[in-house]
Amino acid sequence: MTAPRITVVGSYATGLTMKVARLPATGETLLGSGYRVDYGGKGSNQAVGCARLGAQVSFVAKIGKDAFGAMALQLHRDEGIDVAHVEQTADAPTGVGFIIVESGSGHNCITIDPGANELLTAADISRCAAALDSTKVVLTQLEIPVAAAEAALARGRARGAVTILNPAPVRPLPPSLLRLVDILTPNETEARLLAGHSPDAAPGPGDKPEELAHELIRAGVKQVVMTLGETGALIVTESSSTRVPAIQVAAVDTTGAGDAFNAGLATALAHGAALEAAVQFAVVTGGLAVTREGVIPSLPGRDEVLRCYRQNGKTIPDWFAADRARRS
Repeated sequence: MTAPRITVVGSYATGLTMKVARLPATGETLLGSGYRVDYGGKGSNQAVGCARLGAQVSFVAKIGKDAFGAMALQLHRDEGIDVAHVEQTADAPTGVGFIIVESGSGHNCITIDPGANELLTAADISRCAAALDSTKVVLTQLEIPVAAAEAALARGRARGAVTILNPAPVRPLPPSLLRLVDILTPNETEARLLAGHSPDAAPGPGDKPEELAHELIRAGVKQVVMTLGETGALIVTESSSTRVPAIQVAAVDTTGAGDAFNAGLATALAHGAALEAAVQFAVVTGGLAVTREGVIPSLPGRDEVLRCYRQNGKTIPDWFAADRARRS
């Protein structure tokens, strides 16, 4: 019995980070420290997260023919991810983000060039039949063009896969795309924006998470799993609403929590877990990710998740125990 396949269609970007004593004024040059190069991109992060949790993962993406692109391919191969559909192009560089962090406050300035990510097209997706026709879950995000995300969801739906859209960063979405989404995974801010509410207006009665989720269901998505930070997650279907509490951890860095949550959700669903059980697993993987700095270093593996279940006196999911036994 082999592990189920998840196909992640998304972005890769390299993060270049430097710390400064204070953020520079216009035209000012400052000395910095702590320069580092990090793997990034929500698609790549979620693909790595799924692989570490035991799924077979195919990653569909576009990167540049450059050193950062080579770095991405090496990461994915090291994590056991199928990169047959990661295309290198000479038409644009690998996506990159420049991050300046103020040491004392943690405030930052970020500029992002999507680079090759913006060149991923619906036609590219149509050429990835081998990855999309035999998968249990299709997981995508919005750091790639909307047309590419919609094509991936459509192919997954047509082949009977569970389709998950993590709508980050928020972009305007056509009804045709929303109708292809089995599970939408926004945070509260993303849900407000997708529902057409102003992010700056004072929250009203219609801004309660349950109401926002119902608006999104009326817009076409089947189910909403909303992440609520340290309070856990909310599952809303057309006829029900369920809150799943978070695990108690000491937070160090929340940057990777959303990606770890989506990876846990996709992996559990691919193994046949029911939605509520899958969300319960996802709050564990998302919670563990906040206990370390960085995204890729914080994404938990199977052994860490198992220890967390045991330490917290939680019942280990049957599918997770069976998967671990199969690998022993």
